[in-house]
Amino acid sequence: MTAQTVTALPAAQSQQVFRAMLEALARPGIPMPLPREPLSMLAPAVVPVVALADLSTGVCVLEREGERWAEAVGTATSAPTWPAEMARLVCAVRPIDVAELRGFARGSAYAPEDGALVALGVPDVQGGPRRWTLSGPGIRDAARLAPRGLPDGFVAARADAVAAYPAGIDILLVTDDGRVVGLPRTTTITEEN
Repeated sequence: MTAQTVTALPAAQSQQVFRAMLEALARPGIPMPLPREPLSMLAPAVVPVVALADLSTGVCVLEREGERWAEAVGTATSAPTWPAEMARLVCAVRPIDVAELRGFARGSAYAPEDGALVALGVPDVQGGPRRWTLSGPGIRDAARLAPRGLPDGFVAARADAVAAYPAGIDILLVTDDGRVVGLPRTTTITEEN
């Protein structure tokens, strides 16, 4: 999918996306469907950012050379473009590396709300080479995932990024078919081979 001219989401669609993200973050590891309408014109990882961004929210879109998702997000939301290490909303429509993951804004103990919400596009949350067991608030017993499309060392880099709780980052894994899985900073991930 390539970027096209995108307008702001209608209020009802933004509310549906917001609700799916809230559910995903409240129930880590459980895939929640995004509404179908925005998926017809946006890359799935872009949908959360378009639903949340506004004039006062710094946004970063990580994309391949030649893609124009950052431009589409700016046109649709009028949100300012910030560097990844400062942005409050980040979406990656291309694979990221662990250095990028460690570099996202984490906020502080006094301002944890300044930590980034990061939407990462992944092919799927099952069928990947490593199995994860999730535990923490919102998870009954444990949840299991095996995401595809994430770099080696992702779990360790994410652990670094959330180590100074309440500061840290919150992650949304957004699948190619439009499901979103939340990994809030309160969730512990144990990786198995």
